[in-house]
Amino acid sequence: MTGVAAAMRRTLLSCTSLARDGMLGLAISALLPARAAFAAETPFAQAISDHFGFNHQEVAVLATSLALVGFSVVAAILLMRTRVRATRNEERLRSDIVDLQAQSDRLRALLFAEPQVLISWAAGDNRPQISGDISLVMSQEGSPQRILAFGTWLPPEPALQIDHAVDALRDKGEAFLLNLSTSAGRAVEAMGRAIGGQAIVRIRELGGLRRELAESNLRYKTLQEESELLRDFAAAAPWPIWGKSAEGNLRYANAAYVHATEGKSVADAIQRNLELLETDQRTELSRALNDNASYAARLPIVVSGERRIYDIQALRLGSGSAGIAIDASEAAALRAAMTRMVEAHRRTLDQLSSGVAVFDADRRLAFYNESYRRLWGLDQAFLDGNPDDSSILDRLRANRKLPEQPDFRAWKAKLHEAYRAVESETYTWFLPDGRAVSVVTTPNLEGGITYLFDNVTESLDLARRFDGLTRVQRETLDNLAEAVAVFGSNGRAQLFNPAFGKMWKLSSDALHGEPHIEAVEALCKPLYDDALTWRALRESVTSIENRAQVALKLERKDGSVLDCMTIPLPDGATLLTFQDITDTENIERALRERNEALEAADQMKVDFVHHVSYELRAPLTTIIGFAHFLSDPSTGPLTPKQAEYLDYVTKSTNALLALTNNILDLATIDAGAMRLELGPVNIGQTIEAAAEGIQDRLATDRIALKVDVDSDIGGFVGDERRVVQVLYNLLANAVGFSPHDSTVTISAQRTEHSVVFAVTDSGPGIAPEMKDKVFNWFESHPHGSRHRGAGLGLSLVRSFVELHGGQVRVDSTVGKGTTVTCDFPTAHRNAAE
Repeated sequence: MTGVAAAMRRTLLSCTSLARDGMLGLAISALLPARAAFAAETPFAQAISDHFGFNHQEVAVLATSLALVGFSVVAAILLMRTRVRATRNEERLRSDIVDLQAQSDRLRALLFAEPQVLISWAAGDNRPQISGDISLVMSQEGSPQRILAFGTWLPPEPALQIDHAVDALRDKGEAFLLNLSTSAGRAVEAMGRAIGGQAIVRIRELGGLRRELAESNLRYKTLQEESELLRDFAAAAPWPIWGKSAEGNLRYANAAYVHATEGKSVADAIQRNLELLETDQRTELSRALNDNASYAARLPIVVSGERRIYDIQALRLGSGSAGIAIDASEAAALRAAMTRMVEAHRRTLDQLSSGVAVFDADRRLAFYNESYRRLWGLDQAFLDGNPDDSSILDRLRANRKLPEQPDFRAWKAKLHEAYRAVESETYTWFLPDGRAVSVVTTPNLEGGITYLFDNVTESLDLARRFDGLTRVQRETLDNLAEAVAVFGSNGRAQLFNPAFGKMWKLSSDALHGEPHIEAVEALCKPLYDDALTWRALRESVTSIENRAQVALKLERKDGSVLDCMTIPLPDGATLLTFQDITDTENIERALRERNEALEAADQMKVDFVHHVSYELRAPLTTIIGFAHFLSDPSTGPLTPKQAEYLDYVTKSTNALLALTNNILDLATIDAGAMRLELGPVNIGQTIEAAAEGIQDRLATDRIALKVDVDSDIGGFVGDERRVVQVLYNLLANAVGFSPHDSTVTISAQRTEHSVVFAVTDSGPGIAPEMKDKVFNWFESHPHGSRHRGAGLGLSLVRSFVELHGGQVRVDSTVGKGTTVTCDFPTAHRNAAE
């Protein structure tokens, strides 16, 4: 019981301590185990229950009540102590605030005891806090807010310097100290520091001793920087630089000097007293420095085994001297090249056909070429004396080689304004001798002017002729019935005649201003809107490559037909011509339709003949067969009258069959279906076979046949049956036209490439106007002879000869006879091929 009470006491003390320290939650947590101890069935709880007669639940309630009472007492004690402590802290805080305010006033009074301005930026805040004597940095506008625009009260360079310093302070915390001069002429000091997370800039005026110290420090710093800069420049300069004592010993040398003298280092060069110049050059330099304060010369120096040209500059400095050697090899080379170029330029100008005269700034002749002298006929000695511009003009005027002027002095003064001009001027002088001279005055950069003279007499004459020719061409185009338009390489109409506008119903305003081909197309589309044709015209006008003539035919909506031609011109332009061919087209269309009708009729005739010939051949064959059957004795005897009639029938049917076969052959040839059966042709046997077919007619008409053929003529390759047919038709035609008791001659000759057959008669001959018709179908003209026929013989002759690759010709004289000649090539070529 005593132990439990002690534990309870310790628990309450612990809760009181926790509550005093502000840990109320932990105090409550500490009381909970005590409550649990009373509520649990422990010996202590059992003893309480037995002693006072409480059950366990009542013991737990009692424990909870005691715990709450203890917590309330502890909380009340803690609250009282907290209030006492807060009162003491508040009094102490008020005392500290008063002390800090007093200290701040003392520091502020100390800080602003002299004119200065403080500008501060808190971390992450772009709004500055400004305090102090802002009149120190007041801008001309008088606004305090303008002090951050440093350019308003500082010159540009110091303003840019402090801007960069402030940016570095705020971004990186880099401190700075600058001495500046305001635009009003006051010296100020700007110092920047990063303190307590703030960027602070202090600006104060420097006056009295402080200003002098600042200026002295600034001058010292500037001199030190300049000295370091000059030293670094001398060390890094690519030119040898040296300094010597009064005795001539080397005291300073840069790296370029060491390299030029082949020293190991600067110390080595000074120790060995290495010399860049040769002995005589050094002697001359020393003598020049003794007489003068400076020395300048261009000398050759051997550096690294190579001889180069250097410009030497040396100065006498109190107790010694200093020098520098600048490599002038390239400059010397450039000068030599310039000299050569000037000479080449002079030689080139001498070859020009234009007269060139160059006058210097003193207006004296500095250069002229031969063309100038010849143009004006001036004496060379006079020109070589470098006369002035006025003297030359006076001499030319005296020789009447200048344009006539009413006031020569004013004219010359105006010409000489070119010496003060900045742009070139161009004149044309018309001389008394009829020449025209183009004059160009060009100011020279170094002063003076350059005259260019060109004899343009021929050019002006050509221009006048060209202008006249242009007017003639213009008038010619304007009076052409053909519509003409010229489009430039840019596709715009440069030239057109009235016929063009009239043909396309275009007004002069529509074609004004050089319209593009596309605009012209749009204007012409109401009459003709074929897209493909206009595309072809556009391409022919605007294409750069493959420029070729294009011929088109346009059938417009109004029924007219135009013949269009595009012609590329040498200057890149394109000529378009339009010609109205409506009447010609109508006539051509009518002729074409008539020709087609004639061809159709002719084809109908051929088809009819071919068809009828085939239809006649069958009954003719039957009649001929029955006629032969009746003439056969086996069929029975015939009376003389019957035999005579049967003979007439046989002859007529044979003639009709031959005519039908001829028609069929011609129709087959005309259809291109005839094929020759080639083989060896014996010329003698062929003539005999053809002559055998006309023996009865020769006997009846008392005509003699003469054969003129060599016995060794041989043969050739051809269709023997068709050759016999040709010769038979020629002989039959000759016999039909020959009078009684006359002679028909057939001959054959071999030439180098052909075999020539000729049949000659002594008939009435053929008139010249009929020669071209004798080979047509159904052309038969007896001319008073006994010849009667369908007029197909000679047509077959020509067709068969041409199938063999040969040709037929007719030689005839009216009243004396006719000779028909057929050439058969020995190297046969089928004409059907």
